[in-house]
Amino acid sequence: MTELVAPRNRISLAIVLIVTGLIGWYSAFALTLDKFAILANPQTTLDCNFSVIVQCGKNLESWQGAILGFPNPIVGLGGFVAPIAVGVALLAGASFARWFWFALNVGVGLAFLFCLWLMMTSIFALGTLCPWCMVVWSVTILMFWTLTFQNAKSGVLGNGAVVWGERLYAWVPLITFATYLIIVIVAQVRLDFLSTLI
Repeated sequence: MTELVAPRNRISLAIVLIVTGLIGWYSAFALTLDKFAILANPQTTLDCNFSVIVQCGKNLESWQGAILGFPNPIVGLGGFVAPIAVGVALLAGASFARWFWFALNVGVGLAFLFCLWLMMTSIFALGTLCPWCMVVWSVTILMFWTLTFQNAKSGVLGNGAVVWGERLYAWVPLITFATYLIIVIVAQVRLDFLSTLI
């Protein structure tokens, strides 16, 4: 199999995949436990409910919280295992074919789009900011930009993407931060959540 990740990038990519995967998996697990708590006692007070705006109860009880017919956190429990496994395999010296990296990028890209939809739904339809959900959004954003630009510069996304991948890979922290900032600004303008924290 052709090695598409340069050795010097292997460790950094592996660490990002493992750390974001573990944090995302734990957040999905916490949300799953909260969903179980609501099912056992609809009147329960969840630890993640800090205010009318900053809470996860409303999100978990909405139809958007089970868009596939079962609670969304279950998707995370299964989905975040993949980047963790790939990251560990990279550290162990594994190499993967181009189709594998492309498939992983598609999967993470779909997760990124799903998170964007959940963000907009949470902010504009439900009027809430779910703490554990925001953690999932945050790690998915970082994972997406890191993997996409790594794949671009490695030629996974086509030869035409190599140049911009090489240029943008170094900017992953700034691009990730800019994405976070846009979300915070949209949430503040729409919900004025900062006033609820004072």
